[in-house]
Amino acid sequence: MDKDNALQPHRNAIDEIDAQILQLLNKRAEHARTIGQLKGTGAVYRPEREAQVLSRIRELNQGPLSDTAVSRLFREVMSECLALEKPLQICYLGPEGTFTHLAAIKHFGHAAQLIACATIDEAFRTVEAGQADYLVAPVENSTEGAIGRTLDLLVSTPLKACGEVVFPIHHHLLAKHNNIEQIQTVAAHSQALAQCHEWLNKNLPQVKRTPVSSNAQGAVLASENPSVAAIASSAAAERYGLNKVASNIEDISNNTTRFLVLGRQETGLSGKDKTSLIAGAKNVAGAVHQLLQPFADFGVSMTKLESRPQRGNLWEYVFFIDIEGHQLNPNVATALNALKEKASFLKIIGSYPVASV
Repeated sequence: MDKDNALQPHRNAIDEIDAQILQLLNKRAEHARTIGQLKGTGAVYRPEREAQVLSRIRELNQGPLSDTAVSRLFREVMSECLALEKPLQICYLGPEGTFTHLAAIKHFGHAAQLIACATIDEAFRTVEAGQADYLVAPVENSTEGAIGRTLDLLVSTPLKACGEVVFPIHHHLLAKHNNIEQIQTVAAHSQALAQCHEWLNKNLPQVKRTPVSSNAQGAVLASENPSVAAIASSAAAERYGLNKVASNIEDISNNTTRFLVLGRQETGLSGKDKTSLIAGAKNVAGAVHQLLQPFADFGVSMTKLESRPQRGNLWEYVFFIDIEGHQLNPNVATALNALKEKASFLKIIGSYPVASV
């Protein structure tokens, strides 16, 4: 009884605070809806504005909630408010339960309408055709490197990068049962099989490994056949009613995948931005050095350099480059203009806010 008496004032205070939070959330939603009306046919989703809001919230945060927790909460608030203007349609590599699906939820919140696509190509085509607003696609993994198909599609797509998502990857061995000895086949995306290569060699050396279009597709197969196990996420285990035969089987514990968000609009300055571009080097001695020299000359930091064969041109390569700063920043703009004179080919994929926690 004494404990209940001690708890009651706190419960009463929480009830009062909850009522205030609800009132304030609806006030925020009213302002968001008015902004949507004032925009008219303009872009509903403004990545740079969302990034600024989340950055400000983290600066104001005094705990005990972590910065990650408050970012997640306010992302969902913004997602619901945005849906009052127009629910966004987001394509991702499906089916449900893939890491791309989870990255899309992390970036756009649960109020967005998520559209599962069978391939990355289908996601690009759907947004390019105006049948969805944005897509989320994996672009590189900290263990296995670049996602080649995404890079190839970036060369020709008219879509612009407007955001990025950094997502920690934890793989689990999933099956309809808990008996590892029943497993005859492991089905997963080729990247996941590579990321768990050493664990599979040690624990399932004789088991067949079958690459499939996505980890969630492997989970579907495992849900239909007890001799098949999948390598997939906790969300896939829950979605397809599978057990975790083994957890966190990735070979490197800090395994992380980076995703790009692409749409049809340019993104403004957020204050902490990154620019992605593709450049071709002329077939002359020192061409790569000349290609990168403008970044050094104008104080632009390069964070990524990835070469890939140029399709249709034997032994010629294009370079995927990430640099710090927005293409509208004076030093970045000057460097890009200088690069244009040196490159055989130059395409700005887009400038966008750097991914938060």
